[in-house]
Amino acid sequence: MMWLGAKEPERGIPATELKEKLFSVLRVLGSFKKVLIIPPDFTRVHSWAGYITEILWEFYGSKVGAILPALGTHEPMKPEEIRNMFGKVPSNLFYVHNWRKDTVTLGRIPEYKVKEISQGAVNYSWPVQVNKMLVEGNFDAIFSVGQVVPHEVAGMAGYNKNLFVGTGGSEAIHKSHFLGAAYGMERIMGKALNPVRELFRQAEIQYAGHLPVIYIQTVVGGKPNDPSPVKGLYIGDDQECFLKASNLALEVNFTMLNEPLSHAVVYLRPDEYRTTWLGNKSIYRTRMALADGGKLVVIAPGVARFGEDLGMDALIRKYGYRPSAEILPLAAREKDLMDNLGVAAHLIHGSSENRFRIVYCTEHIGKKDITGVGYEYMPLKEALGLYRPERCTEGWNILPNGERFYYISNPGLGLWSVRNRFENRE
Repeated sequence: MMWLGAKEPERGIPATELKEKLFSVLRVLGSFKKVLIIPPDFTRVHSWAGYITEILWEFYGSKVGAILPALGTHEPMKPEEIRNMFGKVPSNLFYVHNWRKDTVTLGRIPEYKVKEISQGAVNYSWPVQVNKMLVEGNFDAIFSVGQVVPHEVAGMAGYNKNLFVGTGGSEAIHKSHFLGAAYGMERIMGKALNPVRELFRQAEIQYAGHLPVIYIQTVVGGKPNDPSPVKGLYIGDDQECFLKASNLALEVNFTMLNEPLSHAVVYLRPDEYRTTWLGNKSIYRTRMALADGGKLVVIAPGVARFGEDLGMDALIRKYGYRPSAEILPLAAREKDLMDNLGVAAHLIHGSSENRFRIVYCTEHIGKKDITGVGYEYMPLKEALGLYRPERCTEGWNILPNGERFYYISNPGLGLWSVRNRFENRE
């Protein structure tokens, strides 16, 4: 059931009001003996999950037994990131999720069911995996905190993705990501109901219903310098709060364009985006807006690697970002990709499917390596001098030569599409 559904798409919900609303629900829920909090990591620093986690810690105090950031495949949070995101919460409460070692399997969705859910896109079983702390920690309340926003793998981020991917295991993450890529990213993005989400729904119903999970979902606006960026707050223990939040997220985070973009520029903040694994949100979130033959320029001052770890990095360097027609056969016969289907999915996601150009502007990765994975290269200094992101406004800007380009300061905050491409999806 949903205990709270609050939306203020125009005004926003100020921090003090957000705290009051959350406290009112926590009082109704009553006391707990031992609480686990699962917030997103620093890649979702704008989610306000850090502030909400701080409120939960303030309310429950010593009853908070652990905080487990939903890292998924991401790097562990640095001490300064924990301080910046979670404020006064003691650092000794934070645990690191190891997606390769720290999970238990609650059950398995059979092969025939996954094939049915994916409409024939994949044909394998899927393990329902979560961090062992959720099962063995004797928690009587698990607060899953997160932002609902358009997402490339799950259609919309948040809700039980926080559990089954954020605290999931290697096989579960690889196979769920590959399902989304094989089915088609552009068919999924911005949809709350899709095959990946149905997989997670079945997993929760069949194998994770005994976990005492309470979802706290935010919807956050994408406009810079907004004094009240939280536009919605939804709290509940089932799908209703996610679907309500998804509807608002489409209203708040989705930009519908009447004409395709022939020239788009996306800036990746260096404190958020240090790999193309994360930085390729610049591609995922804009691809439905880009014109055939158009150009996407990614200004990436902090990107220093391709993969989140050296194993992923090596596979990306080996195969490169290539169209699905090339990667899918490779994933069916090359053992290293078969064992790392999440990387195979990422390679598809990071490709333009030969439809538009992708120009990466970096300092820490050289031209040879950038072009080696299939992108064009521009030196970072040249890109900063040409586009002047510090002077750009969101949306349309003009170069000194009179050429128009569309500027996005943070791709993680939204989804962009040309109208007919979004509306004519299957």
